[in-house]
Amino acid sequence: MVDGADTNEDVWKSEDMVAQWVASSADRERGRSHHRRLLADLLPFADDEPFTFVDLGAGTGAATQAVLDRFPRAQAILAEYSPQMTAEGRRALAGYRGRFTYVEFDLAAGQWPAEVPSDVPAVISSLCVHHLSDQRKKDLFAEIWHHLAPGGWYFNYDPVTTDDPVVEAAWRRAGDRQDPEAAAKRQHRSPEEQRRYENHVRYMIPLGPQLDYLRAAGFEAIDVYWKQLDHVIYGGRRPAQAAS
Repeated sequence: MVDGADTNEDVWKSEDMVAQWVASSADRERGRSHHRRLLADLLPFADDEPFTFVDLGAGTGAATQAVLDRFPRAQAILAEYSPQMTAEGRRALAGYRGRFTYVEFDLAAGQWPAEVPSDVPAVISSLCVHHLSDQRKKDLFAEIWHHLAPGGWYFNYDPVTTDDPVVEAAWRRAGDRQDPEAAAKRQHRSPEEQRRYENHVRYMIPLGPQLDYLRAAGFEAIDVYWKQLDHVIYGGRRPAQAAS
């Protein structure tokens, strides 16, 4: 945890911050592309099946793009609260024109836009839920459950923390070996990079409580479908039938 006030809006509604983030996104996305493909592969649809999914905290649409590439008849509703990120996303997704719609939605506020149907077959989120407080994570998962059709799936790709310092040291050791520049980057952050880092980790929590939040919301088939060090894909589905 990082002390101090929530800075989500300061970071993600700042023209300068978003411009810096977008400028450095190509390198990040190269390392995440296979994770996003797995997120798409987990969705339970036939290759040519038409369906609509919701991408929460969609940002510039990287996760949406993976799903649209995987399922050529899919349609996306991208929920995002930053006008700057939405503008960048519309540019990034220009080649998918007619297959996506952006709607304004602040995940921290909980007021779902009317444009999001109440019975979608799939909801995804990618690298955004960790920006929410614990209570808001719990509430959001319950809201997702209510917006899914029976049998609908939710998957989240996100970083997590650990309460075990030995595990944390192992994660960092492996990460530094995989990225020899990582240690130097940590030690020489610019003021803007430090602000983004503090925003990144402020509400990040271990994996276990988040799985508990899914259970409390009523999800079944809950699993950690992929994990590498501090990044995971977890999720579950709304039961196809009400419990008897």
